[in-house]
Amino acid sequence: MKYFKKYLPYILIILLLLAGFFIIKKAYSTSDNKYLKVVFLDVGQGDAIYIEAPNGRQVVIDGGPDAKLLSSLAKVMPFADRSIDMIIATHGDLDHIGGFPLLLDNYKVTSIVENGATADTKIFESLEKKILKNKINKIIARRGMHIILDEEKNIYIDILYPDRDISDFESNDGSIVGKLVYGESSFMFTGDAGLYVENLIGWNENNTILDSDVLKLGHHGSRTSSSILWLEKVSPEVAVISVNKNNKYGHPHKEILERLSNLKIPFLSTADSGNIIFKSDGVNLVY
Repeated sequence: MKYFKKYLPYILIILLLLAGFFIIKKAYSTSDNKYLKVVFLDVGQGDAIYIEAPNGRQVVIDGGPDAKLLSSLAKVMPFADRSIDMIIATHGDLDHIGGFPLLLDNYKVTSIVENGATADTKIFESLEKKILKNKINKIIARRGMHIILDEEKNIYIDILYPDRDISDFESNDGSIVGKLVYGESSFMFTGDAGLYVENLIGWNENNTILDSDVLKLGHHGSRTSSSILWLEKVSPEVAVISVNKNNKYGHPHKEILERLSNLKIPFLSTADSGNIIFKSDGVNLVY
């Protein structure tokens, strides 16, 4: 009994700390429960996007080139959360899947969406082995696929492309393109889709489907993407460029910045802003 009394103050301190931890964790997990959160992650010269629905469901689109994905995710995911419902690999290039093998080592992932193509690279082979090892459900994206993130609030991603077997296509031309919708707020995700893919989608879909509040510019702001016609059809309130500062490719290209300026479309860049966070309650979009 005397030992219990001796250590009682320490036990009480530990209990208070644990109670505080769980209160803070609970408050953190429910404070934004009416918001859809979309974060364009700063992963250097690559793409990675984190999506969290009001019900807590999480999706990561692309994984950047390397381990920087994990450090960027740690800044936006709930504390101690080690699971992700779905990852989407728009295509198999290193700057889009390089961080995924490490992600699978550190997080429990339920499903992965791929475009159906393969890549003769070590990073692609590593990712596929880990998908099998971790028994992750693999889904091949096709136009018309409707991915529900939050059924109660009707938040979903519609796959607009590929609309066919792209296994023999040049890698970028196989990029998955999808539109995320929550009420009056919408996001167009393009991977590295180029002018050819933009034209195919423009042919398949009407302007109402393409119209989006936020557009992630294809291929890091390369001149091979984001035609004037595509920009006019999507008609974004703001464009996002996922890019590394002073990269060797010269992204974003001057022509793209001129197109945005001529169409009066403002843009944000991960090179300048780091992680770019959008929140929507289905009516108001803030960033």
